[in-house]
Amino acid sequence: MATHTAKVRRPTDLAWLITGPLTLLAVLCCLLMVVAAEKPAGEWGLAALLLVALVAAQFPVLSFVVRRQTLAATITEIPLVLSLFYLPPLTVVLVATVAAVVSQLRRRLGTAKLAFNVARAAAATSVGVLVLLALPDIRGVGPGTWGILFAAVSTITLVTLAAVVGVITLLQGWQAGLEVVRTSTAPLVAAGVNATVGLIILIAVSATRWSLLLLGALALIVAVVYRAYAKFLRQHRTLADIYELTQAMTRSGQDGTLPDALLGRVRALMQAEYSTLWLPAQGRHPEVLLTSRVDGRGLLDFATTPAELREQVVKDRRTYVLGSDRQRLEAVRQTGIKDAIIVPLRSGEAVIGTLEVVNRLSDVGRFSPEDNPVFETVAAHAAVALENSRLVDRLRHDAYHDTLTKLPNRRRITGALEEAVKIRAPGEVVALLLFDVDGLRQVNESLGHAAGDRVLAEVAERLRTCAPSSALVGRAGGDEFLVTLRCESADAALELAGQLRERIRGEMAFDALTLDVDTAVGVAVHPEHGSDAATLLQRVDLAATAAKSVPGSVQLFNPALESRSLRRLGLAGDLRRALDDGELEVYFQPKVTLRDRRLVGVECLARWEHPAHGTVAPEDFVAVAEHTGQLGRLTELVLREGLRRSRDWTHAAQPLAVAVNLSARTLTDRDFPDRVRDLLTEYGVPAQRLTFEIRETGLLDGTDRPIPTLRRLRDLGVRLSVDDFGTGSSSLAYLRRLPVHEVKVDRSFVQGMATDPGDLAIVNAVVTLSQQFGLAVVAEGVESELTLELLQDIGCEIGQGFLFSRPLPYERLEAWFGAQVDPESITVGELPRLRVVP
Repeated sequence: MATHTAKVRRPTDLAWLITGPLTLLAVLCCLLMVVAAEKPAGEWGLAALLLVALVAAQFPVLSFVVRRQTLAATITEIPLVLSLFYLPPLTVVLVATVAAVVSQLRRRLGTAKLAFNVARAAAATSVGVLVLLALPDIRGVGPGTWGILFAAVSTITLVTLAAVVGVITLLQGWQAGLEVVRTSTAPLVAAGVNATVGLIILIAVSATRWSLLLLGALALIVAVVYRAYAKFLRQHRTLADIYELTQAMTRSGQDGTLPDALLGRVRALMQAEYSTLWLPAQGRHPEVLLTSRVDGRGLLDFATTPAELREQVVKDRRTYVLGSDRQRLEAVRQTGIKDAIIVPLRSGEAVIGTLEVVNRLSDVGRFSPEDNPVFETVAAHAAVALENSRLVDRLRHDAYHDTLTKLPNRRRITGALEEAVKIRAPGEVVALLLFDVDGLRQVNESLGHAAGDRVLAEVAERLRTCAPSSALVGRAGGDEFLVTLRCESADAALELAGQLRERIRGEMAFDALTLDVDTAVGVAVHPEHGSDAATLLQRVDLAATAAKSVPGSVQLFNPALESRSLRRLGLAGDLRRALDDGELEVYFQPKVTLRDRRLVGVECLARWEHPAHGTVAPEDFVAVAEHTGQLGRLTELVLREGLRRSRDWTHAAQPLAVAVNLSARTLTDRDFPDRVRDLLTEYGVPAQRLTFEIRETGLLDGTDRPIPTLRRLRDLGVRLSVDDFGTGSSSLAYLRRLPVHEVKVDRSFVQGMATDPGDLAIVNAVVTLSQQFGLAVVAEGVESELTLELLQDIGCEIGQGFLFSRPLPYERLEAWFGAQVDPESITVGELPRLRVVP
């Protein structure tokens, strides 16, 4: 450490470059005195008395520290005035030089500094005496004498100041020399006051020798007053510095620059060579070790004191003063430390670190007991400021991070995304990936929110580990995670999204339970999909929503997603009006037995012809109905129309069953079974002629919520069917435990039977197992004769699709009945048979 410091400090030996010219100047001036003065030396008895007075006067009453140098304000001007008046020229120089030697030897300075101070005193006094000789001869103690002596003393003072400025500039740079000039006002004023006091003493002594008694008493009083003033000045300066320090800490505590504001001012306040702040690692805050050095720019990451001392201060919870603790001082003296104060930083009952100052900026001065209360006061303010700064940092961190996963939140991601958009380089894109965790609601409802939180934390950890180091991973909220980074292209972003999805998916073990976790991923890129963060976030949400429709997929945003979303948003008000005005129609699609082509019933399907948008897809207006609270009205409209037509067909001797689709949300309505019972009674339709079709993903959501409603519907006699079977992740074994009567195989498998052996195997397995469990099977999407034959071969009972008929309004269905149903097959108790299959 000492070696490191020595490299920065300029060697004191450079002072000889100033000492030599000063010595030469003093010698030349003395030679001129010998030539110019009639009596260059003499009056040795009086000279001895004035020498004693001059040595005594050199005890400092005011001190000013400028970086590593100490400037002392003394009362030497008083005996100098008397010496210039009473002594010959060379004697004055000799007395001043000897007094300087005595006072410097008492301070035990190094050779270079001692020589400089002696040469400075000799040169300054020599130049002042020459000024005195150049002016008219002194006659009496009148005003003319005052001016001559004041000019000589002022010359000595200015030459002394010039020498000090020169050596400090040489050793520490022009900034330090300029600082000496700025702080020289008080010493110059004090010198003027001292010279005036010396003239008053001269006048009194010239009037009567007895005045020396009064002057001695006055000198004693002046000394006491000077010391009191010096103490007051130090206290005032200390209070002002502490106030400035606290203000600076308050200002800097908000912007993270507190150590910079603290350490530099503490070092200046305590007039120390080093000041060091040490905060051990705590929580997410790393260890802090910063040092301010008097000659250094900025803060350094080392300390001059051993780490053991700081740790001991924290352990003992008390201040260490190395200057008074000789044993500890000797242990660290080889590191270049002459004295130090180490104070614990307390926050309540805890000690959060240490603040220390090392090496008082004075060649002979040391930290005194009076410095301890000042430094401990500063440390108390610093501890409060540091705790407040950490609190602000913690609040800022909490404002931009998720509490559960510790990842950046949506606000932080938005800010980072905005910045990335601004600094995007040509030829690259800013990608935003949204990962939506599947099935988290089921985990929360089945296992509790604690289990759901563990799932989120595990997904966050996997995503953080797998994502590239240049990516920012955050949690958007709920079960959504965001990743933003720069990529070469949208294709590269899609590829990365797929890789991340594969890496974070998989089993998660929770005690004795193992869960499969998957995600749907939306991708949007700048500049193709938006020029700002808000647009990109909105569009990646749309892409993720589209990805949910195909479990485990990755979806890149395209304008069609936004137009569909905007269209759905605009349909909300139109749907309410359409329900009020009866604009929605109910279409019917026949369900036929595959062996003997008998008509077993129809599925009731809502259709909406919008006056502006044309035909609206059922999934669009059903989704709008779910989100706007109109689903109940839509379900009742279809149910009423289906029951009414079933009643009419019964009256026409053509009894047909009707099937109505139910949303999973409807199954959470406890009053729904009662309304169904009332409608069956109102229309006089037997319950067994009504079938409710519920999508597999809604029926088997991993919870038991739908089961009470299903059981009540079954108790009414209503048939229950699982729609789109095969698109979810359920099994027939689990399905068997539910109160259902029928399984509808999804059209994607049925339509692929003729070309994909895998689809054929799936349909075959579903049909075989369903029959073993006593469940009827309906095949959706029967559109070709080959598909029909395959279904017949594997024993599927009922089919539905364009091969038989498209969904038709009631009037066209009546015509279809007339054309397709064999009249001879219409007998009491039997289902009508189709005449032909188109």
